[in-house]
Amino acid sequence: QVQLVESGGGSVQAGGSLRLSCTASGNIFRVNNMGWRRQVSGKQRELVAAITSGGGTNYADSVKGRFTISRDNSKNTVWLQMNSLKPEDTAVYYCNADVLRLGSVSPDEYWGQGTQVTVSS
Repeated sequence: QVQLVESGGGSVQAGGSLRLSCTASGNIFRVNNMGWRRQVSGKQRELVAAITSGGGTNYADSVKGRFTISRDNSKNTVWLQMNSLKPEDTAVYYCNADVLRLGSVSPDEYWGQGTQVTVSS
């Protein structure tokens, strides 16, 4: 089994910063792409940022220049540094990862439990 454990959510005023972290653990051979998605109640989950094992990144247009995704492959950990937060960033943020488990021939996608980020104006 593989688990993704997130931390770092909370409440902040507009213009503030938060840093989310997510660590994958369990029966892992290799972690491929990792990323963050967010969801507002009643809306579809949307991509925030993603990062490959080689460090290539992809961001939603709405967060470019404000959010930074990074990872440490040795710790199977990904971070999301969120600066200049806006009320519209309020959502539940989910970590996800493509993980090749020991003994498996193809990767599977795993999700964290989600962490609430609330930005007040």
